[in-house]
Amino acid sequence: MKQFRIGNGYDIHQLAEGRRCVLGGVEIPSDRGLLGHSDADCLTHAVCDALLGAAGLPDIGHHFPNTDERYRAIDSQVLLQKSAALIRKQGFEIENIDTTLIAENPRVNPYRDRMKAVLAASAGVAEDRIGVKATTNEGIDDIGRQRAIAAYAVCLLSRE
Repeated sequence: MKQFRIGNGYDIHQLAEGRRCVLGGVEIPSDRGLLGHSDADCLTHAVCDALLGAAGLPDIGHHFPNTDERYRAIDSQVLLQKSAALIRKQGFEIENIDTTLIAENPRVNPYRDRMKAVLAASAGVAEDRIGVKATTNEGIDDIGRQRAIAAYAVCLLSRE
């Protein structure tokens, strides 16, 4: 009999000038990018936390701390690959991952299919197991004032 586990993840990063804007492993043209120790890809970080949490493992900050110079400016797809390997080591397989980006700007819909492809490759699953949605915050709070971008992710894992 299969055992199923659900996990959720959330991440938020400030926008800053002079940084690349990487979301879901895709660089999006923008005058500002996300501020963080790694590439600050909040969408991928939320996915990592969803996977790790569903497997009962500590969060992304525990496995890849921002105090460790090995992770400075690291491509978050590497962190997703490592997170997927950690959950598979526990005997889990990824059934699906669903995500929501919350951003006023830049508009991400033109990049959604590429994000799905990159996330699927990094997680080691078929693209049809990945959902990427985007919404705005209707001008409310730091996200709505274009000071930050946030992301939510949920996943379903299974193991025999």
